[in-house]
Amino acid sequence: MHKCAQVPDVFTDIVLASRTLSKCEKIRDEVKELQGRDIEVAAVDADDVDQTVALIEKHAPDLLLNVALPYQDLHLMEACLRTKTDYLDTANYESPDEAKFEYKEQWAFNERFEGAGIMALLGSGFDPGVTNVFSAHAQKELFDEIRTIDILDCNGGDHGHPFATNFNPEINIREITQRGRYWEKGEWKSIDPLSVSMDFDFPEVGVRKAYLLYHEEMESLVKNIRGLERIRFWMTFGQAYITHLEVLQNVGMTRIDPVEYQGQQIVPLQFLKAVLPEPSSLGENYQGKTSIGCLVEGTKDGKPRKVFIYNVCDHAECYREVRSQAVSYTTGVPAMVGAMMMLTNRWRGSGVFNMEQLDPTPFLEKLGEHGLSWHVTEMPAD
Repeated sequence: MHKCAQVPDVFTDIVLASRTLSKCEKIRDEVKELQGRDIEVAAVDADDVDQTVALIEKHAPDLLLNVALPYQDLHLMEACLRTKTDYLDTANYESPDEAKFEYKEQWAFNERFEGAGIMALLGSGFDPGVTNVFSAHAQKELFDEIRTIDILDCNGGDHGHPFATNFNPEINIREITQRGRYWEKGEWKSIDPLSVSMDFDFPEVGVRKAYLLYHEEMESLVKNIRGLERIRFWMTFGQAYITHLEVLQNVGMTRIDPVEYQGQQIVPLQFLKAVLPEPSSLGENYQGKTSIGCLVEGTKDGKPRKVFIYNVCDHAECYREVRSQAVSYTTGVPAMVGAMMMLTNRWRGSGVFNMEQLDPTPFLEKLGEHGLSWHVTEMPAD
């Protein structure tokens, strides 16, 4: 909301809604203090389509920007259809009952969104989001043919806690503990969780061990990047994080199925979420940087080429500007820029779109202007 509030000529009126009104009020007060903007707040249960429809009808927004949990994506898209309101989110749908995220159920809305003459933009965060746009930029400007993409995500920061997650713990741990997957030569290949790793020298952070995971942007990129032979996603974790996670798995605390405790049904992972530090509380003492980008290899003018397209973001600088750590900042800025693209008609269409399907140039111009500079480094081609 801070980043939207910084652009009043595009975001003329802002309504922030959540099931927990006090969270909205806290952000409202911070936005007023830091950005000098007044925003409205409201209470809404995003799982209740009728409640969301009523809220939309009351305020008549041009766009619903969904930064709720991915569990709510389908409900919010349904509310947008009923009210013919454009939609944007930062993460694809995931069922609460299965640790599996995929675009299938959101892509299924395409025909209905086309018929309603409205637009849905999926995954306008960093990864997914900016990494999709980096890939589209590589395809448009840097390569004649792309052979491989490796998406590399490094958080080189230190928040001072023995164990904490940088975004919603439930979503984060579900993502990491499922089987890894990557796409190669026309098919998906599966590996045991965290069983494949490599060292990579991340700009402004240094060499870190990155683990191969499955991540949602790969599902759309294999459809939209021409000639792609392989795509993988890698994320760094320190040994202390891995050890904590292994212990939690071994004692059953990462389970997503209910267990009975003192006559009540509880989900262990949801209980773990309740006792871990709230991600929004990490920013004040966070030091260090994130370094995230796409390592792209292919050919240009008949010659082999390999580049790393990336952003580096400083945790402490983010906190000074908007009271958040860099992981939240690198999600929030692209969400704002994606919304700006839609509201200013730089990106326009009827139906459901992934980021790489749209022109990367205006998005990347605004991304740099609003706090996330990006760089292209030539690498030795294999």
